[in-house]
Amino acid sequence: MEKVCFELENIEVSYLDKEVMKIERLAVHQFDRIGIVGKNGAGKSTLLQLLADKLKPTSGKVHQYVEPGYFEQLAVSTRNEADIALLSRLAVPTNTDSLSGGEQTRLKLAQLFSYYHEALLIDEPTTHLDGEGITFLREELTYYYGALLLISHDRILLDELVTTIWEVRDGEVHVYKGNYSEYIAQKQLEREQQQEGHERFLKEKNRLERAAADKMKKARKVAQAGSMSKKESKSLANRMIETKSKGTSQKALHRAAKAIEQRMAKLEEVEAVCNERHIVFRQSEVLAMHNKFPLMAEQLKLEINDRVLVEDVNFQFPLGKTIAVIGANGIGKSTLLRHIAHNGSNLIISPKAKIGYFRQMSYHFSSDETVLEFVKSRSDYEEVFLRTVLHSMQFVGTDLLKSVHSLSGGEAIRLQLCLLFLGEYNILLLDEPTNFLDIHAIEALERFMKGYKGTIVFVSHDRAFIQNVADLQYRIHEKNMIQV
Repeated sequence: MEKVCFELENIEVSYLDKEVMKIERLAVHQFDRIGIVGKNGAGKSTLLQLLADKLKPTSGKVHQYVEPGYFEQLAVSTRNEADIALLSRLAVPTNTDSLSGGEQTRLKLAQLFSYYHEALLIDEPTTHLDGEGITFLREELTYYYGALLLISHDRILLDELVTTIWEVRDGEVHVYKGNYSEYIAQKQLEREQQQEGHERFLKEKNRLERAAADKMKKARKVAQAGSMSKKESKSLANRMIETKSKGTSQKALHRAAKAIEQRMAKLEEVEAVCNERHIVFRQSEVLAMHNKFPLMAEQLKLEINDRVLVEDVNFQFPLGKTIAVIGANGIGKSTLLRHIAHNGSNLIISPKAKIGYFRQMSYHFSSDETVLEFVKSRSDYEEVFLRTVLHSMQFVGTDLLKSVHSLSGGEAIRLQLCLLFLGEYNILLLDEPTNFLDIHAIEALERFMKGYKGTIVFVSHDRAFIQNVADLQYRIHEKNMIQV
């Protein structure tokens, strides 16, 4: 029998008297490979912190039977030693005092894999990682011998590495057997069953409503018939018998109608499935471009601090297409987008181009406007459409009433993406837009990009994201850029 590594029993986690997580019982066994998914703020990291003994539950007990290795998404790497071979393989600089985001991530991974742990708790390890870093992570975890719990927005990585999905939803953990694709198939089946249940509920409710209305209609007819018989009957005895008979019949019909209404009240309501609406961002005639290739380069050279990134590069980005620029970290992808955004040298950009630019940075808004007011004042779309767009990016209910200056980093990024797609642009430059987005937000972004009428150039290391949205891919390698 497999060894138990962790057990959670009767767990409750509250914050400011609000219950944020409740778990009756969960166990992690020796060779479990578990992917943890859910919307931002659902409690995924909280769950790992409980298992890592970094967070104490409000009530209940966490049993930790092994000493896990723990990779925290936002934690700065510590001074822990790491295997020299791993540091070299991951190209971690020897001076670790001023590392980039990607270098910090690679250092933490080197430290994590330098020692064997019976269990690994890993929170969003692919943020800032390039393709080579993701390949290293996949190989290490593929041959890892122990319990694995992985939070990731990389859907392909989840497919490759896990055999169980824990979905954190509404403060509870829902368990699904299989990898991410199998989980999605099960979710789709649940949605279909829910929709069938909703249709059965409506059918039965309508049937009972008609039956109750029919009984009440018959009761009214009995009353009318009784009233007529009083006028027409000449015998007092007959009138008394008929009145009594009609009254008894009328009461019986009322009782029957009441019984039907009680059955209706006991019906278990099944809500309709909420399907994501298809989103199409219109483009005004003023923004229309007629150049077949609105973005072109001739003999382009990019360098930083006398270091040449690309040289003698030529490209033609076609109108209305979505183009992915891929390659290793530090190879020049972000520099290229920045060069285009600032209409740099050796570029030929359509004079009608209106460029929107999403950068790798922390967004912060200083306005006191609410989220909905902020978007309405910066877009001429109808409010219904604006609400649909914001809802897709997880601004729901009271989120629309939040002041934009109080938004978290992740919320500010999602709002900035909404503004770009709603704005008066015909070319969008997106630099690693999926960083810090959960899978639901990434899928919403994919729908945005598919419904956008302009030209998009984006940088990403997310393989599933690239596969789902890119019409063309260009790789920067050895100072050149070639279509792949």
